[in-house]
Amino acid sequence: MTGAQALVRSLEDLGVKDVFGVPGGAILPVYHAIDEDTKFRFVLTRHEQAAGHAAEGYAVATGEVGVCIVTSGPGATNMITAIADANMDSIPLVVITGQVGVDSIGTDAFQEADIVGATYPVAKHSYLVTDAQDIPRVLTEAHYVAHSGRPGPVVVDLTKTAQNGEMLYSWPQRMILPGYNPVTQAHGRVLEDAAKLFQNSFRPVLYVGGGAVRSDAGEQIKALSELTGAPIVMTLPARGIVPDDDPAVLGMLGMHGTIAATGAVQRSDLLVAIGARFDDRVTGKLDAFAPGARVIHIDIDPAEIGKNRHADVPIVGDVKTVLKALLPKIEKQHAQFGKPNLTTWWQLLNGWKEQYPIRYEQPDDGSLAPQWVVQELSKQASDDTIWVSGVGQHQMWATQLIEFHKPHQWISSGGLGTMGFGLPAAIGASVGSQRYFDGRKPVWLIDGDGSFQMTSEELATAFLEGCPIKIALLNNSVYGMVRQWQTLFYDRHYSATILHEEEKTGLVGCPDFVKLAEAYGCVAMRATTEEEAIECIRKANEIDDRPVLIDFHVWKDAMVWPMVAAGDSNNNVTYMPGVKPLMNADAGAPTAAEVAESVEEAVATEEQN
Repeated sequence: MTGAQALVRSLEDLGVKDVFGVPGGAILPVYHAIDEDTKFRFVLTRHEQAAGHAAEGYAVATGEVGVCIVTSGPGATNMITAIADANMDSIPLVVITGQVGVDSIGTDAFQEADIVGATYPVAKHSYLVTDAQDIPRVLTEAHYVAHSGRPGPVVVDLTKTAQNGEMLYSWPQRMILPGYNPVTQAHGRVLEDAAKLFQNSFRPVLYVGGGAVRSDAGEQIKALSELTGAPIVMTLPARGIVPDDDPAVLGMLGMHGTIAATGAVQRSDLLVAIGARFDDRVTGKLDAFAPGARVIHIDIDPAEIGKNRHADVPIVGDVKTVLKALLPKIEKQHAQFGKPNLTTWWQLLNGWKEQYPIRYEQPDDGSLAPQWVVQELSKQASDDTIWVSGVGQHQMWATQLIEFHKPHQWISSGGLGTMGFGLPAAIGASVGSQRYFDGRKPVWLIDGDGSFQMTSEELATAFLEGCPIKIALLNNSVYGMVRQWQTLFYDRHYSATILHEEEKTGLVGCPDFVKLAEAYGCVAMRATTEEEAIECIRKANEIDDRPVLIDFHVWKDAMVWPMVAAGDSNNNVTYMPGVKPLMNADAGAPTAAEVAESVEEAVATEEQN
């Protein structure tokens, strides 16, 4: 068979069920090999970057490897943003790009680009395939590398020479990966050392990141919290790994995290980083982050341990595997020395939870409060809903205010913060829900009008592919998050952040999102009052045969609170303007000295016992 036919056959033999992409000249032999007998479903997007984001949404929602096929040159370079996004958030992708023939490489041929060189810094690995006979082996290796160890995107750049060449197909393939041996189990005495730190801690915190989600370690994290009494704080991609109604969950920490979560880390004496990388949006000023804490760092990627924060106990391994082995070690410590008394610690944390819930200001112009819209969406949604967001203020309100019940329920662009991510990722999640969950998991996208317009052409994909996603568009006619920074740090100079001014154009919007969605075959509604919003959400939840868009007109001056300014200490977190709970000795938020005094009393009591 030809190399192109071998690629299609290899994907089938790897168990790939769905592929996203856009055709082009340098990849046409592969598309010629895709026909009605092909075992995987091909989803045609309208832009290559969208194909990548759709594959990301598919991968996060299902746990499978996302696969895309695009052409060379601009098709491949359009994919780089999605590749970088997947790399930052540890999402397994196999990205197949077309390439000019071997004899044309280096001649600046039409639509030639060195995609291997371009993607090396932002991909887990990149291959250039010049011989048809190598295709099954390379696809096997790429698929394995993408999902094993720390997941990530793998690029397979496929020359036309390899696509058109003839080869003898065989399966299975023997992988040749010298030096690639991801460590999954902890080695040495690190588990005993970690258990001893837990035993001597009276202010422990479990700081849970996206790596724990990739490892599917929700049950183990909940068990660790119940065993040790430690609270759970999460990064943006880890939301939902333990249900929000669990009393140990304090929410997200960091720049827009809850006071309880951020305060817990700042006052902790033991910080257990689980599949987290000490990102700057979490730590704020790094040398002021959790200043009194010893650190246990569990991560499958050894390069992450010690990169930003020294680890007193470094543990390299798969999160789920490590936690399973760690739990008995802690139980042994408890049996020998008793369980530490964390009563004083939880009094402090519960005080913060009660006094500083997520709050927001009411609009002064008669528009909807975007935070209220998000709360109402969550209130009316099924517990099985997959939530997807774009990037901006709406993303933060979604992670703050949605009630998450299950892992793999939240899909968002974290590390790269890619505007335009939301709509294609929601399409990928919907395809995954149809494939693996019989469509029982509805998909809601919460997006902003700025982020949405970067990939709005994918409404065509959603409609034609039968993806009944529901889109909540928080339309404030501005780039909301940038405007918030301009308000707080740039003297309210709103340079290049106003998207539309109705009083100048006389139009309801530019574009009119209701007309736009209807032009793509979608159901569309507009809500300007709370009564209209409630009814629109109810109707959207009843529609399951096509995409639905609701244009919510929301307040442009709404702010995301709490907030830590970039590069500032988390101790300076602002709850609402003028309120800094971690800097004040007000009720429920003792100073560091008072916390230390209370902990010393608890230690003395424990020693007497």
